[in-house]
Amino acid sequence: MSCPALPDGFDATDPDLLQSRVPYPEFARLRQTAPVWWCPQRRGVTGFDDEGYWAVTRHADVKYVSTHPELFSSTTNTAIIRFNEHIQRDAIDAQRLIMLNMDPPEHSRVRQIVQRGFTPRAIRGLEAALRDRARRIVEEASAAAADGSFDFVTQVACELPLQAIAELIGVPQKDRSKIFDWSNKMIAYDDPEYAITAEVGSNAAMELIGYAMNLSAQRKECPAQDIVTQLVAAEGQGNLGSDEFGFFVLLLAVAGNETTRNAISHGMHAFLTHPEQWELYKATRPSTAAEEIVRWATPVVSFQRTATQDTELGGQKIKAGDRVGMFYSSANHDPEVFENPDVFDITRDPNPHLGFGGGGPHFCLGKSLAVMEIDLIFNALADALPDLRLAGEGPRRLRAAWLNGIKELRVSHG
Repeated sequence: MSCPALPDGFDATDPDLLQSRVPYPEFARLRQTAPVWWCPQRRGVTGFDDEGYWAVTRHADVKYVSTHPELFSSTTNTAIIRFNEHIQRDAIDAQRLIMLNMDPPEHSRVRQIVQRGFTPRAIRGLEAALRDRARRIVEEASAAAADGSFDFVTQVACELPLQAIAELIGVPQKDRSKIFDWSNKMIAYDDPEYAITAEVGSNAAMELIGYAMNLSAQRKECPAQDIVTQLVAAEGQGNLGSDEFGFFVLLLAVAGNETTRNAISHGMHAFLTHPEQWELYKATRPSTAAEEIVRWATPVVSFQRTATQDTELGGQKIKAGDRVGMFYSSANHDPEVFENPDVFDITRDPNPHLGFGGGGPHFCLGKSLAVMEIDLIFNALADALPDLRLAGEGPRRLRAAWLNGIKELRVSHG
């Protein structure tokens, strides 16, 4: 297989690169010439004691890795493809307690419990409250910035995912700012603007876990009509222990908050830079829009697995212990799967994107909730702020190794 023509030192997990852009042109070259490509790295730069990883860029190959946990482990090195180089190995290993970083059968046991909170009935039960919240969020943003621009990320995009989590697990709405602050600190250690060290991020994670464990203890003492009670009140009878619940909430804070927030932010930017799609959305409100927003945004650029045995993928021999990066951002622009993949088309159907994972045991539990939130917030925006437009130079991106994050998007209306 020919060697792709890539810039010297190219690494799609480089935080400096992802702060400026998602490398779609390089992904296209990799898909065409080396869909499973060894990316060399300086030993230890990612927190792992190795010298690189295999970059998997085609849709079919990402799905294969995702659906074969017996060959590709989430537990060995976790699903996070790049940590700060100063992280200690025991800190990486501690993250195996999070469901994202488990393999079957332990993953199957925990997932079977927590999915009680994500049944169609449970999600439908949130819809009326979240529709009202979406409307209020947009109206408050409109009123606060009647005479000027405002930051769409903090005023609109972050609010509904936070409130949905609070609604789902019974966290008082007054505490949502704590969840926001903790989750920001956990994922922002690569961005110098936030001056967040790995230690601060770790402390934030511990505070969030402690908060959730206290909430769990309260529900055991005094059960309520919420998911916390369903998950923890009968420990020993197929429910979660307090520590397991704590790590579940930690996962929700990132998987259910950061990702949906960024999908909404990217979706708004996509609409405002493709005005014909915004006009179409306002006129027809297609049910396919949310899925296309997630494909276009792909908030998680990549996760990783570790080979459990010698195997072969895309014509490459992968050794046991090698790390394998699944690049969802590339898979979601694969022309073998998507017609005109670089076109933002809210009527795209079918849309077999991998924005919620590539299938298999780790497919996103909260997909239905995320799609609902995206639908509700853009319906509210189309009703209350139909003339929204960009203000300033465009989005300011987060410096991160595996998130496609926007930290500021100035918009105006009127």
